[in-house]
Amino acid sequence: MKARKTRSIFGVVYGCDPPNVFKARSIVIHNLRKMQITLVTPEELEQARSLLIRQITISESSIDSIAETLLDLSLEELPLDEPTRAARRYLDITAPDIQAAFAQWIRPDELVQITLGPEPR
Repeated sequence: MKARKTRSIFGVVYGCDPPNVFKARSIVIHNLRKMQITLVTPEELEQARSLLIRQITISESSIDSIAETLLDLSLEELPLDEPTRAARRYLDITAPDIQAAFAQWIRPDELVQITLGPEPR
């Protein structure tokens, strides 16, 4: 997910054989709908938190990536300590918060699909 001030991008990346593209998309849409009505498990929540916090750490692992992050934050008119603030929010988020966000913001029937590779069959 790439969140910005006025717009966000939610992406799912997967690899499969061309005949399975539509099956894979169906699985993604099914899982998104499920997240709108079902709470994530404590294990899933902890795994997501860990992944997001590790991404922050990795994004600050080189001078170039630090500069890119600071430039992006500046262009979006966000505070320069936004990654630290985000980490605090990740630690505080609950399963009902995630369910509510998916119900409010994710529209599974309106997803755009971009396929790289041979034409899906």
